[in-house]
Amino acid sequence: MSTAMKHLVCPQCGATNRVPEARLDHHPVCGRCSTELMESKPVALTDAVFDKFIAGTELPVLVDFWAEWCGPCRMMAPQFEQAARELPHVRLAKVETDANPQASVRNRIRSIPTLVLYQGGQEIARRMGATAAGDLVRWVHSALAQAQAA
Repeated sequence: MSTAMKHLVCPQCGATNRVPEARLDHHPVCGRCSTELMESKPVALTDAVFDKFIAGTELPVLVDFWAEWCGPCRMMAPQFEQAARELPHVRLAKVETDANPQASVRNRIRSIPTLVLYQGGQEIARRMGATAAGDLVRWVHSALAQAQAA
């Protein structure tokens, strides 16, 4: 009996890891650097790994583009952390726009916070402004359902 595998890119070192789908909930770690791959909290992405992470991760990826000086971004941070716990099979990531301008420019980020949902390396939904955790979870489920129906 074969096991379905998922490719997960390590947010730390950029290595692509093959993880059996049945083991996604068992805290898999990167084979290269031992970073946990399915942590139930957002991971920080840099310009160096952003494109590879988005393109190579076979699970949906929700990215919060934010900045340290942004009040609404700081207010939303705990909501985004809560959503990460409620969306175990969606990878949540944060990109600090001042420190990572290339990812911000390539993704046409005009205001922050901006949330972008990717699936299969492609953007499938975008939302701007601070969002409560419950609304965020419902929005992700709705966007994924619409993408699957299309």
